[in-house]
Amino acid sequence: MTVARPGATHIERSIRAAATRGRPALAGFLTAGFPRMPSFGDLVDAVAAEVDVVEIGVPFTDPMADGVTIQDSSHRALREGVNLQWILDVVRAQRHDTPIVLMSYLNPLIALGIGDLGRRAAAAGVSGFIVPDLPCEECLPLRSALEDVGLALIQLVTPVTPPDRVRRLCELSQGFVYAVTRTGVTGRSGDCTSDMLDYLDRVRAISPIPVLAGFGIRVPSHVRTVASHVDGVIVGSALIEVLERGDDPVAFLRTLRDENGTPSKELA
Repeated sequence: MTVARPGATHIERSIRAAATRGRPALAGFLTAGFPRMPSFGDLVDAVAAEVDVVEIGVPFTDPMADGVTIQDSSHRALREGVNLQWILDVVRAQRHDTPIVLMSYLNPLIALGIGDLGRRAAAAGVSGFIVPDLPCEECLPLRSALEDVGLALIQLVTPVTPPDRVRRLCELSQGFVYAVTRTGVTGRSGDCTSDMLDYLDRVRAISPIPVLAGFGIRVPSHVRTVASHVDGVIVGSALIEVLERGDDPVAFLRTLRDENGTPSKELA
């Protein structure tokens, strides 16, 4: 089993603190620089007050795990000039204690330099990384660079991941295990079937750390349904759509919790 590092501890404690308040943990995904670069730091700060983990997506030209909504936001951010160093500067300016996790495909990390990545990210206040196109068999260089400075590398499992591999990924993951609720890309809403809930139960039974469910979590009923099967949920495309419409992301996040019969973070 992996020894918990400071970044992993920060993430895990924040997720588990939600349970002590009688609610599932909530992670909110934001595409870096979207919808506007100048106000993105304020957006992160506002969302951080409502969630237990902030996940910031590093824009990439070929986000293969993402659906149309996040792809479009990523491409718009790239056209505005968002890059990884700018993201680290934004994170460094944050003054809240909510852990920040960067979700990035491997190429932007390599472009910055794996050797410097961990040091720069730790100095900025990042707690961990999710890298969906990096198989665990090939993650040692990045994992070592992050562990050297106390940052977490979070692993993903899916409904079609073989049981032995699920166990291995749960052992390797730090902070939390990202349980993808269905095959395919982000954004599409889907029914919370009994097969999906059984899969989440199996992952949670195996994992020594918290499990968060993501992909297709869009409305309060999804949160209510999965809440007893995982430690929390990740809301991505639905939150990006709120921002795209110009609606209030804080009000949306509060709706997910309030209609679940649980207090918002601010009120807990």
